[in-house]
Amino acid sequence: MRSVRDEEVIREALALAAEAAQHGDVPVGALVVYQGRVVGTGSNRTARDQDPVAHAEMVALRAAAATLGTWRLDGCTLYVTLEPCAMCAGAMVLARVDRVVFGAWDDKAGMAGSVGDILRHPRLNHQPQVQGGVLAAECGELLRAFFAGRRADR
Repeated sequence: MRSVRDEEVIREALALAAEAAQHGDVPVGALVVYQGRVVGTGSNRTARDQDPVAHAEMVALRAAAATLGTWRLDGCTLYVTLEPCAMCAGAMVLARVDRVVFGAWDDKAGMAGSVGDILRHPRLNHQPQVQGGVLAAECGELLRAFFAGRRADR
């Protein structure tokens, strides 16, 4: 069930996504919340860092693990502005994140129900709860504007 708190945190993730766009990265932002407090944040850094695995979710997961002093993120919720890809969804499962909340659906690479569903795959040892579509229009518009700008620059 979507909550006002989910929307508030996705709005924070949108601010991180806008920061990524300012650096030329695809505008995706993520936060990890544990017991009501933010323990990790991230925005896409693949172009900025020339790092193919520096997706917003991966950056936020690393930060949360460092803050909590453990790779097991039991009790955490990961919020992200775009449906996670296969890499990020796999990392969330391996980190034992309890819940994943995302904004826009990704019909090309989304692995929380669009293209596939790694997060709820029945053969994996962990399946987080998933809530998609939170502020989907706002999250999607940020991405559409970013890519429209890229196409106009060509």
